[in-house]
Amino acid sequence: MGRPRDSRVDEAILTATRSLLAESGYAGLTVDAVAERARIGKAAIYRRYATKQEMVFAAAVHSADLPPPPDTGSLLGDLTVLVQEIVDHVTNPAAAAAIPGLLADVRSSPELAARFHDAFVTVQQAGLAELLGRAVARGELPSSPDIDLVHALVAGPVFATVYLQNRSPDGLAEQLGRIVTAALTGA
Repeated sequence: MGRPRDSRVDEAILTATRSLLAESGYAGLTVDAVAERARIGKAAIYRRYATKQEMVFAAAVHSADLPPPPDTGSLLGDLTVLVQEIVDHVTNPAAAAAIPGLLADVRSSPELAARFHDAFVTVQQAGLAELLGRAVARGELPSSPDIDLVHALVAGPVFATVYLQNRSPDGLAEQLGRIVTAALTGA
């Protein structure tokens, strides 16, 4: 079984990664530099993250341990809060420095894309499935819609607004929450 992981090492890795992203950007970040800044061995990093990209995503956007999805009591409220959480995740300084290069790396490697999907996308989609399941239980939706499609409907516009259009996401959560709710309910 081995000894339990040291949460101080976990935090040192994430803190060092964020700091280095701010200083040198995604392209300049290396696992060696993170290990040196965190004052740990590279093996400690690779026990936690199989790739630089997984480490960066966990530090800059969110870890594989996402909290439960919001429960405001309504589909509109839940989606609005969820979109705001996505906006907050992708607009923090570390994420802004990392996401464009990170997505390019993930897109260029089928193996990395599969690992990334397994480590992060499935976690996001499980939370979304839980949120939509509650809407079905409340009678707001007749059945659970396609999770892949709803995930794209929720996250895609955030990425497009922030990274493609280079616009402020102010007010996006409320607007997108209404649009996705209307699309799902037919209202």
